[in-house]
Order: sequence, then C-alpha cells, then structure tokens
Amino acid sequence: MRTDPRHRSASTSPLTRVRNLGILAHVDAGKTTVTERILYLTGATHKRGEVHDGTTVTDFDPQERDRGITIFAAAVSCDWDGHRINLIDTPGHVDFADEVERSLRVLDGAVAVFDAVAGVEPQSEAVWRQADRHAVPRIAFVNKLDRAGADLDQAVRSIRERLRTVPLVVQLPVGQEDGFTGVVDLLRMRSLIWTAGRDTYEQGPVPEDLLAEAARRRRLLEEAVAELHPEALEEFCERSALSERTLTGALRDLTHSGEGVVVLCGSAYRNCGIEPLLEAVVAYLPSPPDVPPVRGSRDGARQERPADPQAPFAGLVFKVNSTATGRLTYVRVYSGTLRKGDTVLDVGAGRSERIGRILRVQADRHAEVDRAEAGDIVAVIGPKAARSGATLCTPDAPLLLEPPTAAAPVVTVAVEARSRLDTDRLATALARLVEEDPSLTARTDPETGQTVLSGMGELHLEVAVEKIRRAHGLEVGVGRPQVAYRETVVRGVTGLVYRHVKQDGGAGQFAHVVLDVAPLDPDDDRAEGFAFSSTVTGGRVPQEFVRAVEAGCRDALAEGPLGGHPVTGLRVTLTDGATHTKDSSETAFRAAGRFGLREALRTGVMALLEPVVEVTVTVPDDAVGTVLGDLAARRGRVSGQETRSGTAVVTATVPLAELFGYANRLRSRTQGRGTFTTRPAGYAPAPASVTGGVLSP
Repeated sequence: MRTDPRHRSASTSPLTRVRNLGILAHVDAGKTTVTERILYLTGATHKRGEVHDGTTVTDFDPQERDRGITIFAAAVSCDWDGHRINLIDTPGHVDFADEVERSLRVLDGAVAVFDAVAGVEPQSEAVWRQADRHAVPRIAFVNKLDRAGADLDQAVRSIRERLRTVPLVVQLPVGQEDGFTGVVDLLRMRSLIWTAGRDTYEQGPVPEDLLAEAARRRRLLEEAVAELHPEALEEFCERSALSERTLTGALRDLTHSGEGVVVLCGSAYRNCGIEPLLEAVVAYLPSPPDVPPVRGSRDGARQERPADPQAPFAGLVFKVNSTATGRLTYVRVYSGTLRKGDTVLDVGAGRSERIGRILRVQADRHAEVDRAEAGDIVAVIGPKAARSGATLCTPDAPLLLEPPTAAAPVVTVAVEARSRLDTDRLATALARLVEEDPSLTARTDPETGQTVLSGMGELHLEVAVEKIRRAHGLEVGVGRPQVAYRETVVRGVTGLVYRHVKQDGGAGQFAHVVLDVAPLDPDDDRAEGFAFSSTVTGGRVPQEFVRAVEAGCRDALAEGPLGGHPVTGLRVTLTDGATHTKDSSETAFRAAGRFGLREALRTGVMALLEPVVEVTVTVPDDAVGTVLGDLAARRGRVSGQETRSGTAVVTATVPLAELFGYANRLRSRTQGRGTFTTRPAGYAPAPASVTGGVLSP
C-alpha cells in the first residue's frame, strides 16, 4: 500500500518543477470536484469540499454556492511530489467563457474533464477550441465512471470525432458503473484499486479477467504512439513493442506538440483516479521553461523574454478583484523576479505602480510572500489602476505583452437605482464591475438616458446585477434583456463618388474619394467582419491619406442605417480619388471615408443580423415532441437528434432573443427533467417579422 500522499514534503522547486494548469470542462462535468480532490490529496486542505454542500474552496462566492456552478475563475496552489502546482478552476457555463479566455492566456497546460456518460458536450468543445487558439497542451480526464450509463469508449470516441484529436488512452476501468473500483495502468501493467473509506489506492497485478483486454489496449496505445512519434516508431519497428520509458517520453512530446491527448479516467466524487491524474500532470504537462519564451513588443519591434528569474521582470495582469480588504491584481510572472516594494511600469498606460504586498493565492484565502519569480501566478496589492490585460514590467526594460481578447457582449439590460439618491453609488458599482470583468460594458443610452449593462448572456447579467445588490447593498431595477443586433451589406454599390469640401475661413478641407462597397466573402474569417483595400494608382491619393480613408470607414461601422447597430461583413475598396495642394489632409480624407461609406450604406441594400446560438437540449424520450414543437415556435432549426440511455439529445440553432425565459419553460414542459446548454453560433439574417424588412435603395 502506498504511503499517504498528503504527507509528501513540498519544496521550493526550480522552474522545471512548476506546473501552471487550468481545469476545463462543460457545466456539471465535475471540474470543481476534481479540483477539491487535488487540494485534499496534496494536503492543501484537510477536508473534502463538496459542491452540493457549498463547502468547496474554489467556489467560494455566495452566488456560486447558491447556484451550484463555477462563475469566477479561482486560483489555488499546492505541492505534489516536490512539484509546485498552480491551478485555476475555470467556469463551465458559456456565459462565463471570457473568464476561461483570460485564464488560458496565462496557463502552460490544462486538464480537460469529460462526463463519462455525456462525453464531449457543447461547452467542452468550446473551451477545447479556446485552448487550441492559445496552443495550451492538455490531458483528458473522463470523470464519473461510477454513473449509470458511463462508457469510457463512447467518451473517447466523442473526443476523437468532435475534438478532432488523437486520444491516447493509458488506463482501463476496473468494474462498471456502480461497480467501478479502480483502473488498470496500461503503461506499468498494474491495477490501482480504491477501497471505500481510504484516501489512497492499493497497487496489485492486473485482474485475470482483464489481462487479455489490457494487453490489447496496451498494444493499441503503442501502435497509436508509434504512428505519431518518430523515435517511438523506430523502437516499435525494431522490437515490435515500446518500453515504458519510451512510451512515457513519447506521450510527453505528443502532449506538448498537441498531436495527441493522454486520456485518464476515474470518479472524482469517489476519490478514484486523482493520484494518477496528478502523476500525469507532472509527467506530461509542460513546466514554464518547456513552453516558448513569452513574446511582446518594444518600440514596435518583437522581442522574447525567457522564463528566467534573473531576466528583467515582465508579468501579465489577467484578473482584477475588489475585496473588502483592498484591490487584488492577479499576475502571471513570465520572467524576472517581483519583490515586495518594487516599482513597476504599466506599459500600456505608461503609469508607474508600486507593489505593496505579494500574495500566494488559495481561492479566497491568501498567504503573503516576499517575492514571486518567473513561472509564478500570484496576486499583488498596490496597483491602483492596472486593468485586466495590462503588462507590468521593470521600468528600464519595458515589454508590451499581448492581452487576452474580450468577446463582444451580445445581451443588454437597462439598470437603474430604485432610489435617486443611489444613482451615484450605482455608477460607482458598475465601474468596479466592468473593471473586474472586461466582458461587461456599461454605458448611458444617448436616446433614452438609461444606464445600459451589456454582457455575454442572460445568466451573466443576472450574476452581475446580483453582485451589485449583495456587494454594494443597492436595490436595482432591471429591464427586459435585449440582444445586440448587427447590420450587413446584402448588395453593395460600385463607384460611389464622395467629395468632402469645407471652407469656413483659414485652411480648408478637401478630399475626393471613389468607393466600391460589397459583401465580405463568407469564407473570409476576419474577426472584425471588415476588409479594406486600395487600387488607386499614379499617386492620386498618397498612402497616408489612404490610411485615413480606412480609419474613416471604420468610424462609419459604428452605426448602420437600419437602426444604428454596428455594421459587419463588408469589403470596401478605394478605387480613385483626388487631392488639393493646400486643403487636403488626413483629417479631410478621414471625414470623406466616414461620410462616403455612410452614403454608400444608405444607397445599397442592407439587412439586420441577429445573434444565434447552438442549443443542446437533453430530455426524457416521452418529452421529445413537446420540445421540438417549442423550439420550432422559437424559430429554431433542429440540426441533430440522438438517444442516450433513455434520454433524447436534441441540437438546434435558435435566435438568442427567443431563448429568454427558456429555462423555466423547459422545466415546466418536462416536469423538471429537461436541461439545456448553449454556445454562440455567430449571426444570421433576422426575418422581416423581426426587422420590418431590409433597407433598399
């Protein structure tokens, strides 16, 4: 029997013994329970936290405990076998995807948790794609093997088919569903059995009834690795087998390169499989020196900064949190050493900040330390204005790091204080809320004078408003949610001539432009939905004026002619123009671009776009007809339907505006047995019944 792993000694390890990882998953796949078991087994906590009891370390916010879901990314640290593990438990709900995005920006690796019954679910796929964009190496943990209907092979097939990666399964379950008791380690060909009431496993030989199956799966693992790894292929051709050392090294290389994903399994709730998962984290996921040096810009030139405590300090702010004791600024240290009392430069803002205290984070608890070195994730107290995405650097060696991107809000509500005396307090609360969560925006509607709060979804806004009520003691009224529409070009114009002439004393303004406006190619995946080019020859429009025309066109995208919504999905080409020797300027050509494009949009044919989401509804078989009818009434287009263990899973694309209040409707129509999840699916043309038609010339 193994000694209790919680009593393993921790160490102040060098960089190679540091792991910065996140836990990623769909809602209710068990990621917070996995995190709690990791903290318990490593000795960071002395009692197992449970989501249903509201006793978890990482879900410490009252709203998280009330709702039973993770809302805010929480950082914790622990030690395992001489390694320091900095871990971030991320949200699984689509409305809080921006929290995941900011976390992935500063992580070196991740553990993706999947439900053994459901396999890859919509948000599992979404966070996987987010990790792909950041090139974050991952290992997979198939959780809840003790549930009725659990099937490791089915979950692995969904990983292969939906995530388009090569799953490298290194374990075989011992027992099924309620009889699940452990796993067979296919690398060392041993069994690991967890007995009820014990915190660790019993190691033994592979059970006789699983010997043949374990040998077959070990062979499949070796063949899959040999196909992807040149050195493993060479050994496999020579010996027709792979040694444990070669297999381990190859799995690590394939994890780092992203060519394959190591798959483990277990039941976090029963404490089965967590120790092998920790061993896999140490064995396969990268340390800070294993990932490429962080890249940034200095004076317009690209530079790299190594993960070296002796290098100049550079860190990225990825989260800001206001607490009763002060403002916490969460920083990933990429290079150098940060000490208490240091003065650092906020590169983007050009402002100096002083570091008053440095804290090792344990969710809502903190331990003060004197310094943080390259590879650390810490919270600091002192910076008064650094926002999420800010770069903090040594003043004499500035380096601007790329900030995490924030998605555009899609749902809006009007908020107002119940009492006029609280109007100023509400403005302060909203400003703090937006500072903490960049995916929220607050503004005053110029037409109605209302204060408008925008976010990623209905739940996102509910949480934000409730936080204002609880944290600031404000009574807030909320209007009906509204979606963020867009406008696009259906049929453009060619050769639109616009002359900008202004003469009111002194230097005048003159700009002459000829524009072609057309819909953007559907295959063009530009995130901003806008393309600009110039075909002007002969120097008729100097290059600096061409850039000014582009800037003016971008100004015009802010408000379309249909209803003042942002414009997307168009290509503008500057085909000709003329200048005046004295009166032409960048200001004049920027105005010509802005007013010229506005006139072109009014002349062409426009359409309104509405945000749509992919909805996955899980209901009992006997409620499928009711659900399909309801989705059709909400203008939903069903794209798939399958049956899993007596339940039906329906996938449909539905306009976001039609989903407000859907949770209550679904529960009432399925006697509380139906659930649904969503993920953004872009924009689609809104029907005439919603828009009142399109604008024609």
